[in-house]
Amino acid sequence: MEDTIAAIATSLGVGAISIIRVSGNDAIKIVNNLFKGKDLTKVSSHTINYGHILDQDKIVDEVLVSVMRAPKTFTREDVVEINVHGGIATTNKVLELLLTNGCRLAEPGEFTKRAFLNGRIDLVEAEGVMDLINAKTDKARDLAINQVSGSVSNLIKELRQSLVEILANIEVNIDYPEYEDIEVMTIEMIKDKLKMIKQKIKEILDKSQNGKIVKDGIKTVIIGRPNVGKSSILNRLLEEDKAIVTDVAGTTRDIVEGRITIDGIVLNIIDTAGIRKTDDLVESIGVKKSLSLIDEADLILFVLNNNESLTKEDEEILKKIKKHNSIVIINKIDLANKINIDAIDNDNIVMLSALNNEGINDLKATIKKMFNLEQIEQEDYTYLSSARSIALLKQASKALDNVEEGVNNNMPIDMVEIDLKDAWNLLGEIIGANYSEELIDQLFSQFCLGK
Repeated sequence: MEDTIAAIATSLGVGAISIIRVSGNDAIKIVNNLFKGKDLTKVSSHTINYGHILDQDKIVDEVLVSVMRAPKTFTREDVVEINVHGGIATTNKVLELLLTNGCRLAEPGEFTKRAFLNGRIDLVEAEGVMDLINAKTDKARDLAINQVSGSVSNLIKELRQSLVEILANIEVNIDYPEYEDIEVMTIEMIKDKLKMIKQKIKEILDKSQNGKIVKDGIKTVIIGRPNVGKSSILNRLLEEDKAIVTDVAGTTRDIVEGRITIDGIVLNIIDTAGIRKTDDLVESIGVKKSLSLIDEADLILFVLNNNESLTKEDEEILKKIKKHNSIVIINKIDLANKINIDAIDNDNIVMLSALNNEGINDLKATIKKMFNLEQIEQEDYTYLSSARSIALLKQASKALDNVEEGVNNNMPIDMVEIDLKDAWNLLGEIIGANYSEELIDQLFSQFCLGK
């Protein structure tokens, strides 16, 4: 991190302002060499300075330059931000001048990576920055802000501190084995603290399922036989004619996607090809894709025709979706009832008519109830949301299960200590107290270039 990096921090295109960010030991000096105005090497930190960017003696643009000196910056390095008039040619020209005068083009996420490596933020806060950039709803933004502010990290740090206290007592027990009362005290303390720590982890994991929903939304797949009204239901949910609707079986041959928001939670909806046996090669590929999406979905909307009896294929799909979050939709209630609803083994059945736009609100209400969306609305957002951190917390919980088993089976205290240290290290990986270079490179490569 000895070199100075630069990148465009705003979306490239026509606009009022574009910002080019520079960070590193030579940031102020390099920009000053291109700047006509005050001597930037002598101005106070956290000031905005008016002037012009020059290409030798030619004015490139009239600019405002923000100078921020280390360590009170995002990267804890000297940072300069050049505000230029928005436009592709001007923005690229200023970046080109920076690169030809000693800067290196920043890698994706490198500014945030430097903030992490320099101790300005931890990994949970870094992931929060990325989530904040990608937030599509107010709830997703609130969740990301809690991560960026350090509220979520503090939960993990408190758990690690509790484990450190247990480990310290174990070390005393190992160092002074002649005192039997110390061992008794240590084991009793482990049992009490372990119960508290495991309960706290369970609470975080339970809430973190909501965090994943807030961040990523609910992947919703609409399945069913041809002509039961899947595409019509998608169009009603989206309130637009996204999917083609005809009476011809097999019209939908590939997936059609759309997005709606219910109580601040995004539903990523996929309308699939009608599931049936077919000799049509293209349609059969669509059917296979429809079936494969069942296992990937957070929610399955299985559509049946009120005007038809259950078929063998319907019964097979009902069995297949039983272990998933699913809602059975009886569509076409405007037609005569021929389906035996009592034969449908599912706790969530919604009756509707996509043609007459009846029952769509009932469907939304059922989804809200299934995923406790109203409860999410009332909760704070101090929980994990990334698959990486949730997986690590589950591993830490498993390590503590091993500790509990060891204590109950009177295993030697130094053996119990191994699993405790495993849990402590896994919690450290969540916040980046210990990490691999490969993980860091992979995580920050997902960021945009100027962040």
